[in-house]
Amino acid sequence: MPTLLDSPPADGVVRGACPHDCPDTCATLVTVEGGRAVRMAGDPAHPFTAGFLCAKVNRYLERTYHPERLLHPMRRVGPKGSGRFARVSWDEALDEVADRLGTIAASAHGPQAILPYSYAGTMGLVQGGSMDRRFFHALGASQLARTICAEAGTVGMRMTVGANLGADGEGLPQSDLVLLWGTNTLTSNPHLWPFVLRARANGARIIAIDPIRTRTAEQCDQWLAIRPGTDAALALAMMHVLVAEQLVDTDYVARYTLGYDELRPRLEEWPPERAGAVTGLPAEAIRTLARQYGAARAAFIRINYGLQRHAGGGMAVRTIACLPALAGHWRRPGGGVQLSTSAAFRFDTAALQRPDLSPPVRTINMIRLGDALTRPDAGVGGPPVQALVVYNSNPASVAPERGTVRQGLAREDLFTVVLEHFQTDTADWADLVLPATTQLEHWDVHLAYGHLYATLNRPAIAPLGEARPNSEIFRLLAARMGRTIPRLADPIFADDDVTLIRQALRSGHPRMAGVTFERLLADGWARLDVPRPYLPYAEGGFPTPSGRCELWSGRLEQMGLDPLPTYTPPYELPETAPDLAARYPLVLISSPRHQFLNSTFVNIASLRRGAEPECLLHPADAERRGIAVGDRVLVHNDRGAFAAVARVSEGIREGVAWAPSIWWGRLAPDGRNANDTTSQRETDLGGGPVFYDNLVEVSPAGD
Repeated sequence: MPTLLDSPPADGVVRGACPHDCPDTCATLVTVEGGRAVRMAGDPAHPFTAGFLCAKVNRYLERTYHPERLLHPMRRVGPKGSGRFARVSWDEALDEVADRLGTIAASAHGPQAILPYSYAGTMGLVQGGSMDRRFFHALGASQLARTICAEAGTVGMRMTVGANLGADGEGLPQSDLVLLWGTNTLTSNPHLWPFVLRARANGARIIAIDPIRTRTAEQCDQWLAIRPGTDAALALAMMHVLVAEQLVDTDYVARYTLGYDELRPRLEEWPPERAGAVTGLPAEAIRTLARQYGAARAAFIRINYGLQRHAGGGMAVRTIACLPALAGHWRRPGGGVQLSTSAAFRFDTAALQRPDLSPPVRTINMIRLGDALTRPDAGVGGPPVQALVVYNSNPASVAPERGTVRQGLAREDLFTVVLEHFQTDTADWADLVLPATTQLEHWDVHLAYGHLYATLNRPAIAPLGEARPNSEIFRLLAARMGRTIPRLADPIFADDDVTLIRQALRSGHPRMAGVTFERLLADGWARLDVPRPYLPYAEGGFPTPSGRCELWSGRLEQMGLDPLPTYTPPYELPETAPDLAARYPLVLISSPRHQFLNSTFVNIASLRRGAEPECLLHPADAERRGIAVGDRVLVHNDRGAFAAVARVSEGIREGVAWAPSIWWGRLAPDGRNANDTTSQRETDLGGGPVFYDNLVEVSPAGD
């Protein structure tokens, strides 16, 4: 049986998994020659990967063998933020980290003055959330609410259907109507697109609902240019039409939903005319969409996380998630709504992370990192943050209100450690930088949030230079600190990565039956033990308190929120903030560029070639400001500003600006990016970010 000590093969093909924050979680085949990876391809046998990789991961070998890859531990030798470091040994680096963290933990401030900061730089369960969590739990550090991507929508789904578990994309070819709602599928979920095309070949109509005519919307049968943040109003009007025109599946509603009688008066308030005024869509277009949805036999709604990045984001997802139950679309393959499939997986994350090791401690929301680093009580009460340990994230680029984050990182009394592949914007502010392995160099196991296959990642090559897996770095820190902190001397800190994978797989949940380490080792991936296609709610069985799709939610009422689906407007919209909108009249959307995945891949020259920070405007908005294509512009508000090149197209709603992101500051001409303008405010549910709830002005930059 393989162990962590086994060397990767000198030659051959090694099975792996794409580690990035994408629903597709591709199964990969890495060809190794003489100990060097020479080719990385999608597994053609995998039903979802189907033999191809996206434009980004096709460049993964360039990323692994990049000439600027971090290969040795480094200590800061220049001022904070200067990016000047000198090489040190692992022993020196680990001793210093252990000493500094130990001193803080033993101080009057205590271990809660230590803050871990990580997200989905890898989606792997081992390198993303195992030994690191054990370490910080046992240490008693502050906990991090990891909300920066998905939490608002996750809670919205949970309040409605009980879990962030939606329709199976493999059933999509049997759909007769596909709504791609707030999702640029060709960029952010490309392996779903072949299933969409099969649905179209079978007669389905494909409709994009998006403020921007994305590359996906260009390929659809219809583009509905909705105003940002108004999706719940559209869903309410669609439900109004379903009820008014008797397009409701009354049998499904009676058997499997809760609160239909309470919902009907709410829907009477939302005729298409009212929703049209809110969404910017013609009332007749809304009515036609609702009729098509009600007449469909199996309508598939694919929503993505962009539409929940505003004040009412959680409620927007909740409201859309009510639609399939009213129309009965959960009954059939190709019907339902999908935000994620992640809740279908039942790895034993408690065994991996050991939350039981942690004493009661405070929790800091990661999107409020600026406040956490600049306020004496970290913005939540308790001691100031005196140590920040960053891994699998680049907060100096991706966290909102970037100027405040950088102000915090500049504190001389803040000890910052960064585990990284490259010298990112965040690494520039570190006191110590520790080189981490890439996906080709370590073990891991992955769930997916766009399909139902678990995937094993085997190391294909030996670690480059002195890079080490995240898990190993935290093992070594625990061993050092365990000499003075007994909780960190527990034998669980000696578990190797294969042991961790086995622990994750031993949940005993029926859906994990047959998903064993041995099977994954042999085949690389395995489908959960569910039918194909999976119809999670065809006969009810919702994992809600009532066991039904909760059109009325007692849990929301207990939280002091509206128990019925409703429209919660963005914080920054002319109707809700007229004085602000008078100065900053454009809503900025800053979704990732096609070539980037958040801030990952930005430093890959072949992906950055020909690209520069840009801002897309509607022709009327550009003319009003005297802006022409190619002009240098400044995108700004009271929080900050960034420079961009103007693009002008009718493929965006008037009143909206789009600045595809997220550039590293060090690679942008002015050292800034869109997050210089975003805020630290939170969504209605889940404490998520409001990246697209952001009023700005776009002005000519001048000379």
